[in-house]
Amino acid sequence: MASAALELMGFFLGLLGMLGTLVSTVLPYWQISAHIGSNIVTAVANMRGLWMECVYQSTGAFQCETYNSMLALPSDLQASRALMVISLVLSVLAIAVAVPGMQCTICMDGAGAVKSRVAGAGGGLFLAAGFLALIPVAWTTHEVVQTFYQPALPASMKFEIGECLYVGLASALISMLGGGLLCVSCCDEQEGGRGRRHGGGYPYPIGGGMAGTGLRTTSQTYRNPTLQAGSRGQTLLRSTSGSSQLSTHGVQGAKKPTAAGYDITGYV
Repeated sequence: MASAALELMGFFLGLLGMLGTLVSTVLPYWQISAHIGSNIVTAVANMRGLWMECVYQSTGAFQCETYNSMLALPSDLQASRALMVISLVLSVLAIAVAVPGMQCTICMDGAGAVKSRVAGAGGGLFLAAGFLALIPVAWTTHEVVQTFYQPALPASMKFEIGECLYVGLASALISMLGGGLLCVSCCDEQEGGRGRRHGGGYPYPIGGGMAGTGLRTTSQTYRNPTLQAGSRGQTLLRSTSGSSQLSTHGVQGAKKPTAAGYDITGYV
């Protein structure tokens, strides 16, 4: 049940990370104009994203303009677009792969260890998606910080970190955490859950008849000298006294070590 709970938690964390990555990819709040120095007029705010550039006015007007040419964009912006889109695609594939491999589903129910490996593969895809989403977010954050502290750059050209960068960073970490939980649950099942199979006799023999036979054979093997000594004593008693009663007592005395040997060696 612990591995099933880890799978559900990892799956929902990966799904939440995918939604956050989608929001940060679509919205234009990656860079927001900084109102510092001579640029203290807050009536107009400029915002930049991966797909468009928007202007917000204090009157409530909100105007956006998409980038007309993709080839005319800077190389870092093109790379950020590609990485975020690939991250979303990998997240969708991770969901499609992880669902059949989870314990709460009936898909691949009789596959055994293969089912847990499929869930682990979905976790690996979530890890890859989170890592790919982390690269453009960290890259853009570093660029914004470096540009902000350039003294030669005018204040009107400086930008601050937007909300989408925070959302993208949190979503990437959540996706990686969810993928890690799925992988951990898969490893847990391989070691001690669905992927583990023990043969007969682990840790003790499972069939009463076979176990009893094996224990008797062992007891006879270790108690043969005692049995031989008992039989010799029985023969001596017969030759000396010639009494049937003494021979009967001798036979019973010879059987006692067998029972004692059975009790002793059966638990060793």
